[in-house]
Amino acid sequence: MGKVDPRRFIPRTDRLLAHPELQCARGRLGDDVIRSIVQEIQDLARSGGLAPEEVEAEVLAAVSSRQATSLRPVLNATGIIVHTNLGRAPLSGSARAALLAAAGYVDVEMDLPSGTRSKRGTGAREALLRACPAAEDALAVNNGAAALLLATTVLAGTGEVIISRGELIEIGAGFRLPELIESTGARLREVGATNRTHLRDYESAIGERTGCLLKVHPSNFRISGFTSGVGVSELRSLADEHQVPLVVDLGSGLLAPDPVLPEEPDIASALASGADVVIASGDKLLGGPQAGLLLGRAEVIARLARHPLARALRADKLALAALEATLSGEAPPVTAALHADPVRLRERTEALAEAVGGAVIEHDGRVGGGGAPGVPLPGWAVRLPENTARWLRTGTPAVLPRVHSGACLVDLRCIPEDDDERLAGAVKSALAHAAEPLGTEGN
Repeated sequence: MGKVDPRRFIPRTDRLLAHPELQCARGRLGDDVIRSIVQEIQDLARSGGLAPEEVEAEVLAAVSSRQATSLRPVLNATGIIVHTNLGRAPLSGSARAALLAAAGYVDVEMDLPSGTRSKRGTGAREALLRACPAAEDALAVNNGAAALLLATTVLAGTGEVIISRGELIEIGAGFRLPELIESTGARLREVGATNRTHLRDYESAIGERTGCLLKVHPSNFRISGFTSGVGVSELRSLADEHQVPLVVDLGSGLLAPDPVLPEEPDIASALASGADVVIASGDKLLGGPQAGLLLGRAEVIARLARHPLARALRADKLALAALEATLSGEAPPVTAALHADPVRLRERTEALAEAVGGAVIEHDGRVGGGGAPGVPLPGWAVRLPENTARWLRTGTPAVLPRVHSGACLVDLRCIPEDDDERLAGAVKSALAHAAEPLGTEGN
C-alpha cells in the first residue's frame, strides 16, 4: 500500500474560514484579506515549509496580527523633528480628534441652520487668518507643490516666471521645482548666478511676457561664502514699478519669527515685506497635516480660489479638519520638540541610558523636512552598538534610531514622554536580540 501524501491532512479552506476567531476577525478585516492569508499558509504547507498540523495555529496567529493598513506606528528616535520618511509632522491630540470627527458625515460644505450649501474650508481659512493677521486671505490645497503649481498657473499663465538661479531647487524623491513650474506651460526666466543674484538681474529680465516674480527659500541646502541675494522688500519695489505679482515660497511653514531658528524666514515677515502671496507646507514647522498653504492679498487669493485647477488641488475634509485643529487647539508635537527643555531632555536621556546600559553623548537634532538647513538643535542621545538599530526598526514598537560613526544613537527629542517606558522596553529587547550568537537569531 502506497504512502499517504501528507498534504491531504492540510485543513480545508472552508473549515479554516469557519473557525470562530476568523469569523470574529471579519469585524476588522475584509473577507478577501482573510482568505488570502489562509491560502498563503496552505501553500506554504503544500510546499513542505510547514507541517499540516501547524496550519491552523499559523493562520490564527497571522490573522490576529494583521491590521487593515500596512502602515506601522514608529517611535522617532533620530532627533529629526520633521522626518519626511516618517510622514513629517505628527499631529496634536486636537488634530487627531478632529480627524475622527471628520471621518463621518460633516458640514464641510453645508450651512446647517439654512440647509444650503456653504463655502468649503471656512474654518481652516479663519484659523489661518487668526494665526497670521498679516494675511488678508488664505487658501489651503493638498500640498506645498500644489500650492506653487496653482500660483504660477494663475499668475503667470504661459508667460515668464522670473527666479534666481540659486533658488532652482530639487525637493524630495527627485522632483525639481523648475520642472514642476514648466509643466504648467509657464517659462522660467533664470537670473543671476548660483551664488550671487542682484536686483539689477531681476530688473533686466522683466518684460512684456513677465507673469510674476518668484522667490524660493532654498530650504534643503545652504550656500555660504561669496554669496548675495535679493530680499522680499527689494523685490516688492520692483514688482510695484512694473506691476507684476510677487510670489514667495517659504516651504517650512513657520508662521512668525522663532528665536530658536533666527535665520528661518517666516510667513508673517514675508507678507509684511510685501509678498502678494506666500506659499508654505502645513506638515512641517506648522505641525499640521499635509497641506499647501497660500496666504496673502485678498484679490490674489480670490483669483487663485476661482481657477479651475483649485478644484483639482483642493484639500479634503480630513486635512481641513486637522489643519483647523492644529491652529486652534493645543500646541503640536513639532513645537514641543523644537522647544524641548534641555534639562528635562537630558534627565530623560540619562534615565534611558541607566535602564538599558548605554552611554549618554552630546547629539544635535535637526528640524528636517527642508526647514532650517544646517541649524543644530543641541541635545543628547544614548549610544548603543550599531547592530542594535536593525532590531529596533523591526521590533514592536518599531523604533527608528540614527546610525552614525559606527553606533546606534537613540535621541529622545521627538519621543513623547509618555512613551519613555515603551522605548526602554524596545531598546532592551533589541539589545537582547543583537547580543545573540550568529545563527541563533529568531530561534
